[in-house]
Order: sequence, then structure tokens, then C-alpha cells
Amino acid sequence: MIDKKTYLSRWADTYKHDLTENIMAFWLQHGWDRKHGGVYTCLNRDGTLMDTTKSVWFQGRFAFVCAFAYNNVEHRQEWLDAAKNTIDFFEKYCFDADGHMYFSVTKDGRPLRKRRYVFSETFAAIALSEYAIATGDKHYAQRALDIFHDLQRFLNTPGYLEPKFEPDVELQSHSIVMILINVGSRIRAVINDPVLTQQIDESVEKLRRYFMHPEFKALLETVGPNGEFIDTNMTRAINPGHCIETAWFLMEEARYRNWDKQLLDTALTVFNWSWEWGWDKQYGGIINFRDCKNLPPQDYSQDMKFWWPQCEAIIASLYAYLATDDDEYLYRHRQISEWTYAHFPDKDFGEWFGYLHRDGTVAQPAKGNLFKGPFHIPRMMAKCYSLCNDILNKI
Repeated sequence: MIDKKTYLSRWADTYKHDLTENIMAFWLQHGWDRKHGGVYTCLNRDGTLMDTTKSVWFQGRFAFVCAFAYNNVEHRQEWLDAAKNTIDFFEKYCFDADGHMYFSVTKDGRPLRKRRYVFSETFAAIALSEYAIATGDKHYAQRALDIFHDLQRFLNTPGYLEPKFEPDVELQSHSIVMILINVGSRIRAVINDPVLTQQIDESVEKLRRYFMHPEFKALLETVGPNGEFIDTNMTRAINPGHCIETAWFLMEEARYRNWDKQLLDTALTVFNWSWEWGWDKQYGGIINFRDCKNLPPQDYSQDMKFWWPQCEAIIASLYAYLATDDDEYLYRHRQISEWTYAHFPDKDFGEWFGYLHRDGTVAQPAKGNLFKGPFHIPRMMAKCYSLCNDILNKI
């Protein structure tokens, strides 16, 4: 049996040290574009720049992480400066005239691509709200809320966003439902507009009614308009990491509501189901995709180990232990943490590899692209530093 105080203290120290001296240091040195503003993410293993294309998702994500680390780990002025610099960049260059954000831009902010999604807006909104907490400047909080209203308008106006499928194909996606829980929560931390809690309530209800399927003990990524299970390769997909991320978003909301039992039960059910689907009993780690009928998954990366599902499982296991005092969740934390730290950190050049084969060997060594960059890893470290201390304060 582990000594819990020693264990949690060690991990709190590890998270803080890794965040401050490794992850944030790597991206501030190699990714932050002090000339044009914003952040580059297409970096090779040693941090050298491979492509100057800027992911708009990551302008918001990097600004959020810088402010979140400032608010929750250490008041480093450089982090706050980088957040402000990146916010200024996306505010100036990353919105089209209609208020909808681009997906990618050039190094100096010229638009390259616009997509049908509103994830760029969600990340910009949480960056602005977190920066408002750091600075006390309510202008940024109001701007976050305005973007939230815009993305709701985009989602709820028929025909505004280009449909993913032909009109006769009616499907619902888990992605936007889950992300709006976190967005509402992060903005509400600085400006308590009732529309935010209303959005969270609606998302929770959709998760329960449509996406949670007890017959498979799974939260599905795609369902019919009334939650119908559709028996195709695509709609049988389970993304364990994504579901585990949803689980800790729900735990966070349950905590905000004084550990609301019904909400916590939903969160733990999703986490338990998704851990069972995701944990690789042969090699360890969280696997990318499963099929709810145990048929061969369609996605080409189905048996790989990506960086971000491991991060979500680390957060969720600590959150579940904080909520329940059940040693099973602390055991899960130990399992996923030991496997992750044995395989992902790059001991030679810093930061983490992002893409591993199923057995934990490196598939490709780049530190970033348009989808991997300074978000999941530093968010995990900052969040888990706080969670470890919250648990220690209970013991």
C-alpha cells in the first residue's frame, strides 16, 4: 500500500517542475512568435520550426494555458505576457468579417483555411476568460461571453455552418456537446451569466439521453437525432480518451454544485465505462479507438497511443479520487501515470512525443503540428498540481 501523502506530494512536485521547467519553457523558447505574435506549433523534435502555418485552435489554447498556469501554479509574468500577445494576435487576425474564426493562418495572420466547426471560438473564449481572471480586466470576460453567444448563434442558425453530410443524413456529434460544458464552466468562473449554466445543463442532458448507451457500456461519438444507435463503422466508434475528458468535465461541474450526486454518478459511469474500453491490458496506456461491438475499428490510428488521452485519464483519475476517496482511482492514476511517464517524455530534447505505436515505441518524433501543441500536457500538469494539493488538504 502506498503512502498517500508521499505519493501525492511527489506528483504535485513533479507536475509543477515539469510544467515550469520543461513544457512551458520549451514552447516559450521555440513556439512563441515574438515577432508577429501568437504561437507556432509545427515543431520538430528539437523545437526547430517545420512549418510557419499557425493553427487558430492553438492561438486560443496557448493563451489559455499561459493564463491558466499563471492562475493555478505560479505568477510568472512571462506567461501572462505570452497570453496577452497571443490574444492580441487572434483578435487582430483570426476572425472573419462574419465573426466566425479561421482554422489556420499564415505566420503574419493572413487567412489560409476556414472550416465548418466552432472549436476555434471555444478555445478563444476560454483564453479570454482565463486572462480576465489573471488580470481582473472584465473587458476580456465580456469578450469571452460575446464569442460564446456568437458560437451558439452559428450552431443554432440552420444553414449557417456547412453541413458535414448530405441533408438526409441526420447525426449528432459528442464533440461539440462535451466542449460546451468546459467552455461554459471556464467563462462562468469570471462572469456568471445564467446562459452558461443553462448550456451546461443542456449538454449534460444530451449526454445522458443520446450518447450514453448502457447496452454497450459506452459513450458513443456519433448517434442519430434522437440518440439512435446506428450500426455502421463510423457510428460504432468509441473514443476512450475523449469520453474520459468528458468525465472529468462532468466531475468539475459536480464539484461546482457541491458534489451533486446525480452528476457525479454520471461522470463516474462515463469514466468507468471508458477506462474499461480504453486501458490496454496487454501494453498499458489508453488506446485510440474501439468499436462498441468489438469489430475492427475503422480509423487508421485505432491502436496507437496519442499523448492527449493519457493526459485526460491522469486528470480524471485524480478527480475521481478527490470526489470518492476510492483507492481504485488512485490505483488507476498510478497505472496511467507510470506508463505515460515511461513512454512519452523526450529525455534528450524536452517536451513529449505525441504519437506512439501500441507497444509504446515512438511512431514519429515531432513535438507539434496543427493539432498537437501546448495544451493537453500543460493543462494536465497545472490541473493535477491543483488536484494533488486539494486531496492533500483533505487527508
